[in-house]
Amino acid sequence: MMRRLIAFVGLGVATILSLTSTASAQQLVDAGNQGDGSGGLAFVLMVLMVMGIWAALFFMDRIRRRRNAEEDSVN
Repeated sequence: MMRRLIAFVGLGVATILSLTSTASAQQLVDAGNQGDGSGGLAFVLMVLMVMGIWAALFFMDRIRRRRNAEEDSVN
């Protein structure tokens, strides 16, 4: 259990550190030009972001439901 927690915290810290370097750029993908496909790239990146947020919410809800079920079975 402790090994998973340490790995999870380490992965979180590494992710935050890697994302903060690109956070200083205000516009990561320029979708203003026509004909070079940048609008498609912006759309694909937006879809990936929405899917990532959805997956995070799904798994957080799943963990919450499991924890509540375990607490109910103990009581």
